[in-house]
Amino acid sequence: MRTLQRNWMRYAMGALLIQALPGCDRAPAPPPVEASPAGASTLPARPSGPERLVVAFGDSLYAGYGLGRGESLPDDVQARLRAAGINAEVVNAGVSGDTTAAGRQRLAFVLDNLPRKPDLVMLGLGGNDVLRQIPPAETRANLAAMLTELRQRDIPVVLTGMRAPPNLGADYQRAFDRIWPDLAKQHGAALDPFILEGVIGDPALMQADRVHPTREGVRIIADRVTPLIADAVAARR
Repeated sequence: MRTLQRNWMRYAMGALLIQALPGCDRAPAPPPVEASPAGASTLPARPSGPERLVVAFGDSLYAGYGLGRGESLPDDVQARLRAAGINAEVVNAGVSGDTTAAGRQRLAFVLDNLPRKPDLVMLGLGGNDVLRQIPPAETRANLAAMLTELRQRDIPVVLTGMRAPPNLGADYQRAFDRIWPDLAKQHGAALDPFILEGVIGDPALMQADRVHPTREGVRIIADRVTPLIADAVAARR
């Protein structure tokens, strides 16, 4: 219990520091469909079989803040899928600084400008909402709207969730933390409850800002979430 509390305190300290980081300020979104496939220069060759298009739609935890080219979470997920024999292309549509409101505004544009309808969307937003202490009801409404949009387009979703640090108060924490399990159940989405599980608070796995994972931290997250992606993609066959 003490270890968990220490980890959350480190997260809370990072939450206070992160708004001073230039890389996490709201930045104009690059045209997502013009980006190269995640890790195209470093990943294994494509396996045979039907191509599966996955869109990783999120914030800096997807974009790969503080990491080198080919080291983001979408890169690692793509590499693991291909190593498992799944002919997957994972498009990194992560934008550092995005709140759920910003993601809601750009989701339709990203989907409409892809070469075809994706087989799956990884949806990972909410971290910047908690850093800015946006009311949980707003975060819930924005995520629900995005999940509704994806359901209407018949695109399955894997949600990667977020949690609030305890320094924001028990009421805020309770309301915020319930968003992801509630919405996953309501919209039939697969869920990884907390994207930073097993990583947050470990100096070897988190960057100096205490909010973004290191390269090794990303690998640990990818090990956990890739089976969810693989199962969801397989279900579309």
